[in-house]
Amino acid sequence: MKDYKKYYILPAPPEEVYLALTNPATIQLWTGEKAEMSTEPGSEFSLWDESIVGRNLEFEAGKKIVQQWYFDQEQPSIVTIKLHPHKNGTSVELKHTNIPDEEYEDIVEGWNQAYFASLEEFYEEE
Repeated sequence: MKDYKKYYILPAPPEEVYLALTNPATIQLWTGEKAEMSTEPGSEFSLWDESIVGRNLEFEAGKKIVQQWYFDQEQPSIVTIKLHPHKNGTSVELKHTNIPDEEYEDIVEGWNQAYFASLEEFYEEE
């Protein structure tokens, strides 16, 4: 099992980034795929045509999202996204723990090349 941590800067205020990560209609705008998402702790979610699925664990509006991503393993894989105000918009602190070794490279590439790259592109087009 491996952990991944990285910071990203997005050119929008934390409240907007939070909505982009939690509102299904907004998620669909930047992913191009139907999304199932709720800010109800314990609810399940699905992104990118079910290529990412899991359970929502905790929310702090405009500041924090904690999710469990489903992999076939004993220990849960936890994603924590914290949003901090930044002079250029929002500093996003990503921490993804307990990533299966065989999935690690694909997950890291997904965070950088798909997930956050799509969000950056979404904000650049506004």
